[in-house]
Amino acid sequence: MFSRAPRVGFAVRVLGTLALAAAAAVMCVRLHTPIPWMLGPLVVTAVASLAGARTASWAPLRNGGQWVIGTALGLYFTPQVGTLVAGLWWAIALGIAWALVLGWGFGRWLQWVHARHLADVSPAGLRATTYFSGAIGGASEMTLLAERAGARTDLVASAHSLRVLMVTICLPFGMLFWGVHGLDLSPPAIRDVSGTGLLLLATLTLVGALVAQRLGRANPWFMGALVVTMGLTLSGQVLSAIPTAVSNAAQLAIGVSLGVRFTPAFLHTAPRWLGSVALASVVMMAICAVFGWGLARLIGQHPATLILGTSPGGIAEMSITAKVLQLGVPVVTAFQVCRLVAVLVLAEPLYRWWTARSPL
Repeated sequence: MFSRAPRVGFAVRVLGTLALAAAAAVMCVRLHTPIPWMLGPLVVTAVASLAGARTASWAPLRNGGQWVIGTALGLYFTPQVGTLVAGLWWAIALGIAWALVLGWGFGRWLQWVHARHLADVSPAGLRATTYFSGAIGGASEMTLLAERAGARTDLVASAHSLRVLMVTICLPFGMLFWGVHGLDLSPPAIRDVSGTGLLLLATLTLVGALVAQRLGRANPWFMGALVVTMGLTLSGQVLSAIPTAVSNAAQLAIGVSLGVRFTPAFLHTAPRWLGSVALASVVMMAICAVFGWGLARLIGQHPATLILGTSPGGIAEMSITAKVLQLGVPVVTAFQVCRLVAVLVLAEPLYRWWTARSPL
């Protein structure tokens, strides 16, 4: 009897959080805010969590949300779009190099600012903490790498959470203020929902997600589903579109999973540290916007597409923004996916190379 009580309590918290998030999403729809089904749940959940409400996110719902979004984005990669993206390989490589240099510079600045304020952290620990906090990669993956390097993982996790939150909120409203939307000349490969096709698509992408998870890949539910759907669409196999209601529910689940990170304890995680991360995040967004604008001029894409593609946000959040606002979904997804993979692969070796060449 006692073993069931915690599980029942957790279920109640999850359902209460989802109800609050759904109400916020509906309100945002009526207010015509950008990406209402993700931003509404994200903001209201974060505010409620910071206020001390016992919000909760269920991991299978978050995984399911990433699975749906990865599948939906893969439908944009028709053979024609695949040829376009492949032709941008040099621009994607340039975006990766930019992200690595920018992340290193962000980390160096954090190290300089906090050298005197984090006296309880050893010099080596401070270097690892600031380096992996600055790296523009997945929060969980960077935190794991930071732990292996002897960093303060709470500071690393809080830095990534705050940066992603700020980018996810600021960029959609920036695009709304700019007045850009509907730039995609190539819609998803199929817009009609087929019951049989949807069931087959769900089965195939589920297998892809489970295989990616088994192999220990980053963001397996997103990446596994995306890769499988891309393969099908690029080969000309179109099975079914994703129902709008399912896509909205997936965005809601992702928004909630981001919002619940901001507990009252988050605010007590070195306020000076969070302030410097917030300031740096604003500067990074501005610098990335300039870089994206310049890169767009070189490759002939709309600046909004490359601003999203090179922004220091999360892959799912930026891809959702591109999808909802129709701002070059395949290009944004390709830039974000390639950067994520490159940073995950290169961040740790580059850190070891740097520390070997510049010992404390």
